Amino acid sequence: MPTATDPSSDATILVVDDLPANLELVASSLEQRGYRVVVAQAGDEAVERALLVRPSLILLDVMMPGIDGFETCRRMKAHDELRDIPVVFMSARAEIGDKLSGFSTGAVDYVTKPVDSAELLARVETHLAMATLRRQLAMQNQQLQREVAQREAVQAALQRSNAELEQLAYAASHDMQEPLRMIASYLQLVERRYSEHLDDDGREFIGYAVDGAKRMQALINDMLAYSRVGTKGRAPAPVEAAEVVRIVRGHLRLAIEEAGAEITVGALPRVHGDAAQLVQLLQNLVSNAIKFRGSAPPRITIACRSEPDAWCFSVQDNGIGIAPEFAERIFVMFQRLHPRSAYPGTGIGLALCKRIVERHGGRLWVEPAEGGGAVFKFTLPRPAPAPGPADAR
Repeated sequence: MPTATDPSSDATILVVDDLPANLELVASSLEQRGYRVVVAQAGDEAVERALLVRPSLILLDVMMPGIDGFETCRRMKAHDELRDIPVVFMSARAEIGDKLSGFSTGAVDYVTKPVDSAELLARVETHLAMATLRRQLAMQNQQLQREVAQREAVQAALQRSNAELEQLAYAASHDMQEPLRMIASYLQLVERRYSEHLDDDGREFIGYAVDGAKRMQALINDMLAYSRVGTKGRAPAPVEAAEVVRIVRGHLRLAIEEAGAEITVGALPRVHGDAAQLVQLLQNLVSNAIKFRGSAPPRITIACRSEPDAWCFSVQDNGIGIAPEFAERIFVMFQRLHPRSAYPGTGIGLALCKRIVERHGGRLWVEPAEGGGAVFKFTLPRPAPAPGPADAR
């Protein structure tokens, strides 16, 4: 008896043959196996019954009066409702040309007469199972397409939201600059003009207010830089990493000299990226290496090694280092490991570095340096090679 998972448990077979004896033989074998059977003795009748009952599979004789089996199959396949129903021909015509003609009409199999019941049942079960798998695959594919469309819609909405938030942050930060500049300027003017009327506490309070305004300006500038990474970045282009280092050393010349820092630079490659953002990235990392130094003068090493699909850069220092438990936290905005009085800053620099690297498709992380200090590493993907003449062909 058929089971719930057996193809015969809910399958209907349409058997088409003009000879009643053949119909009875095939239908009997199918019914004994548990299939529901519908019969037809002509091509037109077969098409009508197929449209009515929508069978799971059709067994179709070739030589029939009126329209033959090949034409009957063509007419069935012309209907959207019947196009995917498997058709198996049964015929005494066993020439290769006949079989090819049958397959060309859309049939999935061709059984020669006299029909062997065991062979026919095996083929029927195989094609029903394959049809079931095709339907399941089609349903899964449709579900996957729906999920992909939903995810794409969510992704598009998220991108729009991020763009709006970045624009809002940019506008708000930009609009806050002028009032802060005015506050700092007028406080300093009050201190200069009325200094003789102020006691030490008054001058100290004004100093606190000016320092707070300047720190707020620095914070806004960093927020502006952070918001511009995704919206104001330039299109990637070839960049000489050695030239980026040269520019950074120029920008930090006074800080390098004051700290007595020594910077060693290894062989650096040409990369693909936004030159201005790469300068900002490396400048922040080198500046941090100088800022977070120990008692010894800073010793900074900039190097790069080749990986299969990327360049891996490193900026190593001999400074105070970073405890492993803070290796992720330092890349979050406004996260500080030290009081502002010890190491000034806004807490945005490394978050900005991470965002620049991620915009370039890379990754940024920190590791303890051998002998003390820290080594910041980041990857920049290699661009895919342009297709050569052979590829173009």
